[in-house]
Amino acid sequence: QVQLVESGGGLVQPGGSLRLSCAASRSIGSAYTMGWYRQGPGAQRELVATITFIGSTNYADPVKGRFTISRDKAKNTVSLQMSSLKPEDTAVYYCNAALGPFNFWGQGTQVTVSS
Repeated sequence: QVQLVESGGGLVQPGGSLRLSCAASRSIGSAYTMGWYRQGPGAQRELVATITFIGSTNYADPVKGRFTISRDKAKNTVSLQMSSLKPEDTAVYYCNAALGPFNFWGQGTQVTVSS
């Protein structure tokens, strides 16, 4: 079993920046695709961004140009740099690691964008 632990959430004003980090409890293998998802109030969980083992990235349209995903395979971490934050980015952000039938989730970290 792999545990993913997120950190870096908090309260930020519109237009501000935050950096989320996710650390795996053990080596999960670089073949996993890692990503970030979010779930806003009353909404379903949705994709934010993913990064494959070769570094290919994919972003949801609402965050393109504002968020950047990166990973450190040696440290088993994935990060999400969020800039130009908007109130609609308010959500619980979840870290994910996936490979075939294996799918691991973190416990989530709250991001609130409000003045």
